[in-house]
Amino acid sequence: MNDATVFAAMAATLYAGHQLADHVLGQTDTQAAHKALPGWHGWRHLLGHVAMYHAVLTAMVLTTVLALHIPASPAGLITALTVSAVTHAFLDRRWPVRWLLEHTGSTPFSRLADHGLNGMYLADQSLHYGCLWLAALLIAAL
Repeated sequence: MNDATVFAAMAATLYAGHQLADHVLGQTDTQAAHKALPGWHGWRHLLGHVAMYHAVLTAMVLTTVLALHIPASPAGLITALTVSAVTHAFLDRRWPVRWLLEHTGSTPFSRLADHGLNGMYLADQSLHYGCLWLAALLIAAL
């Protein structure tokens, strides 16, 4: 199995895992509502979400590796999941996403919350996907 195939399988798995973990199994409504609050209260909810999220992601990645006999090294898997956890926690504090949008000329988009769209949510998800792309690349490369 070549690196491109490993990358493709891991990217698909991480994307599916993200959807399941961020929207169904890896986050409670309370965690979603409180994870960006200041102080220990916010951090407690954020860390609970990141732990649940990565339990789902880890289970899916390991299932894929074992079921498809993917030659992924422990170092690649650990590095990728660590990068995912750190970037996920950072982005879910919300201020980094808002800061990025405001400093790249997208302040109106950061405030969009109309017609079923939410600019902050869409940007958050896009940034998570970019980080998961990096995680898949790390699994394939290490």
